Amino acid sequence: MQKRFISIWFCHLRTDWFVRRQPGLKEIPFVLSSAQHGRMVVTAANALAQTQGISIGMSVADARAILPALQVMDDQPALSNKLLKGIASWCIRFTPAVSIDPPEGLLLEVTGCAHLWGGEVPYLKDIIERIHGFGYNVRAGMADTIGTAWAVARFGKGSPIVESGRQHAALLSLPAAALRLEAEVEDRLQKLGLRQVNSFMNMPRTALRRRFGPQLLQRLNQATGQEEENIQPLHPLVPYQERLPCMEPIVHAAAIEIAIQGLLETLCARLQKEQKGLRVATLNCYRLDGKMETASISTNRASCNATHLFKLFQLKIDTIEPALGIELFTMDASKVEDVKTLQEKLWEQQEGVDEVALSELLDRIAGKMGENLIHRYLPDEHYWPERSYKLAESINQKPATPWNLDRPRPLQLLKRPEPIEVTAPIPDYPPMLFRYKNKLHKIRKADGPERIEQEWWLQQGQHRDYYQVEDEEGRRYWLFRLGHYDVAKTYQWFMHGFFA
Repeated sequence: MQKRFISIWFCHLRTDWFVRRQPGLKEIPFVLSSAQHGRMVVTAANALAQTQGISIGMSVADARAILPALQVMDDQPALSNKLLKGIASWCIRFTPAVSIDPPEGLLLEVTGCAHLWGGEVPYLKDIIERIHGFGYNVRAGMADTIGTAWAVARFGKGSPIVESGRQHAALLSLPAAALRLEAEVEDRLQKLGLRQVNSFMNMPRTALRRRFGPQLLQRLNQATGQEEENIQPLHPLVPYQERLPCMEPIVHAAAIEIAIQGLLETLCARLQKEQKGLRVATLNCYRLDGKMETASISTNRASCNATHLFKLFQLKIDTIEPALGIELFTMDASKVEDVKTLQEKLWEQQEGVDEVALSELLDRIAGKMGENLIHRYLPDEHYWPERSYKLAESINQKPATPWNLDRPRPLQLLKRPEPIEVTAPIPDYPPMLFRYKNKLHKIRKADGPERIEQEWWLQQGQHRDYYQVEDEEGRRYWLFRLGHYDVAKTYQWFMHGFFA
């Protein structure tokens, strides 16, 4: 597909911005000024001031001599770039590739975008009318190359749209300045009477290079398409992004759901072809008032299941405020991974964390309650129970050591053992009763002891003798005695866990 570019030129960018803030300035001539080499110089002038002989670069004193009623205001440093960046971000609703073209322009790569508006004519018309609606006077050009689009926007007399492959003809009648030349090269062309592009376009290239240097040839080649030129987007392009412009502003939740479904189906079909799945996806909703609403989801494993991903976004729809209406939806897959096809086992039914249904269930729980409430633990190489596990980095992380399953362990383990009062007969006999949180429990059944000591390289305390006990109400507990029985009663009893 042949690339297409749009160049937008803001004829009075900064003065239009001042008029937006102070509408009364629209009817009076005014200029912006700044100090240069010890004198105040005109840096920008509105259309009324220019029609009365005021030009940029003129001293303020000379300008007031020509027009005594001229109003002079202080210019603001870096205002142009700030305004261009703001408008460029807004223009993303028309194309994802937008770049600023200082001091008063924007460049858009619009390849494959115009058909969504019904063609290039309504597409360019919509862009210009929308920017006019913000109070900016602009001209635009559309062509196969940046150079031709730039030239037509600033110097074109006819249609702003140059048909594909016709950039050479579009340049012939334009002045030499339309090629974005340095001032020195442009002056040299003027002195030799080469004022229009057609006066030197067909000259031998060697003669042009010898007389005017390589820049003139480079600009000619770029404008005619013989040398490729690309823009640097203000916002980096997301490799996996889908866009959905709306013919009418969207304000209802049902319409937002339809838009999300369409975007996900298109995006997932593309990912599936490339055997990839997304881990993080962001929905951007561009509103008529220029603001943007966003909603993001994440998954435990790479997924290209549009139905599952839509259920995750459904939980976020209530947080999207459409205001006057949403005119563009984009879906960005900011984190994408290869999808690994799991080998199914014929006789084994338990897949554990590798089961897709379990992973999708965790995604939905995380979407409703938050990711911080779901944890997975892996065995750690320590003997003491509270140190024998660690938090997994992800659901896919494989354990470095197997779980110790030779002895039963409680389903609920206290983070820290809690002291209890225990009555026990002679050493190594199970306890008969214990008091925990001011409640007395009489033990009906007991098993133990199971001695657990620390690793030899730690030895930060005494050994533990664990007992599994069951009280009269049928509740089962995991108790331990720290240390040996002795006359001085240096040992202590602790509650450490609860069985089902």
